[in-house]
Amino acid sequence: MSFENLGLEPKLLSALVKAGFSAPTSVQEASIPKALEGHDLMVSAQTGSGKTAAFMLPALNHIARAPANKGRGVQVLVLTPTRELAMQVADATKSYGAHIPDLRTAVVVGGMPYGAQLKALSRRVDVLVATPGRLIDHLQARRVNLSTVRTLVLDEADRMLDMGFIEDIETIVAATPSERQTLLFSATLDGTIARLARDMLKEPLRIEVSGHKQKHANITQSLLYADDAGHKLRLLDHLLRDTNLDQAIVFTSTKRGADDLANRLSDQGFSAASLHGDMNQRQRTRTLGLLQKRRLQVLVATDVAARGIDVQGISHAINYDLPMQPEDYTHRIGRTGRAGNSGLAFTLATHSERHKIRRIEHFIGQPIPANVIEGLEPTKTARPTYSDRKGKGKPRKSFDGPRGGFGGKPSYGRKNGESWGDKPRFEDRPGRSGKPRFEDEAGRSSKPRFDNKPSYDSRGDADRPARRFEDRVDGVARKGGHAERSYAHAGR
Repeated sequence: MSFENLGLEPKLLSALVKAGFSAPTSVQEASIPKALEGHDLMVSAQTGSGKTAAFMLPALNHIARAPANKGRGVQVLVLTPTRELAMQVADATKSYGAHIPDLRTAVVVGGMPYGAQLKALSRRVDVLVATPGRLIDHLQARRVNLSTVRTLVLDEADRMLDMGFIEDIETIVAATPSERQTLLFSATLDGTIARLARDMLKEPLRIEVSGHKQKHANITQSLLYADDAGHKLRLLDHLLRDTNLDQAIVFTSTKRGADDLANRLSDQGFSAASLHGDMNQRQRTRTLGLLQKRRLQVLVATDVAARGIDVQGISHAINYDLPMQPEDYTHRIGRTGRAGNSGLAFTLATHSERHKIRRIEHFIGQPIPANVIEGLEPTKTARPTYSDRKGKGKPRKSFDGPRGGFGGKPSYGRKNGESWGDKPRFEDRPGRSGKPRFEDEAGRSSKPRFDNKPSYDSRGDADRPARRFEDRVDGVARKGGHAERSYAHAGR
């Protein structure tokens, strides 16, 4: 299928040709026609699948068909979790809408001066790309009007919720008209995302382009176990000296860890720099510029940068520290293998982190192949962490078949048309005399009746008090009835 078959305006088609787009990706092919029909969408697609065009092309198509907005309102609002992703969406918007006359795009994100944003918001804005926190500032100061929004896009909604933007999102959505179209894109569509969609979308169509087992087919994943921090550093050094390495992104769990590791790699002769949330926008833009110009070989980043970097030259993605959430693993390794290229993803872990590896593997639905590097083998061999939960354990025996219950014992249920009363009686069992065990020849029971047993309860023998227990702790007697003792032992 080609873009011409999707129903896009000629202005957009010519811009796509100029940008080098030949055919739509799977997510674009599935989402664009439905969005052009006006449906609200919930879309789950892998990183690097072309989802930016999947939501921006339909939004720009409405602008290209409608007369220019003469007021100060916003026609398309895109919310993103990070500054990098907002910048990436804005650049893509300018590329796709290059042939739409007088298209105005503004970016409102934190970490940047207010001056340029105030100037942009003082004029007409067709497409506004923003992070929730900074947009709330402008919204509360009445510097932006969202009452004219026709299309609202929540890009990487799961990440925005993880970052605590739920209240800001609700406030922003409340400022938009109820008759808007809403397009939600997320790595997962369950749990909190499903509840968010239920509150903000109207009868949305659910589109899942691929399951976790099918994701990142062009990325070769490897798991390397390390004995300790020193061993992990030696493994990283070996990976970064690979002759096939073009550019690499190395992920750490903390900002300080990113700075320390970047400095260590620089001291070892690598062209390395760090990227994290404590850097101002000028520093982050400069670092990404060096990476895009191929003047930077290794970028050490935290998860804040995992979803906003689109550099095709990244051949290696390395998890130096494991992610806190399993879904972040897919976004991290998605920094390589962009635009159909192949990539390599390495995960370094200690044996004490096997439970985290297990969570990641069950999230993606497949094991991460464990490998070793000759000369850098771990002293301990790790057991496999992945198993197919659906086939785990022995099947339970049912009452409907001849297999019976636990351990293969016969079941006396409905077997071959038998009724519940078909269970063999005690006297019919092999080796039995047919008589009850405790009957004498006269047919009288020789087993003492329970009623004839001596009672230890005061209700059975008025002359004898109920038996109680007595414990001594530090020489002090504690007394109580049987019920009290059982509650004490239960910790109540």
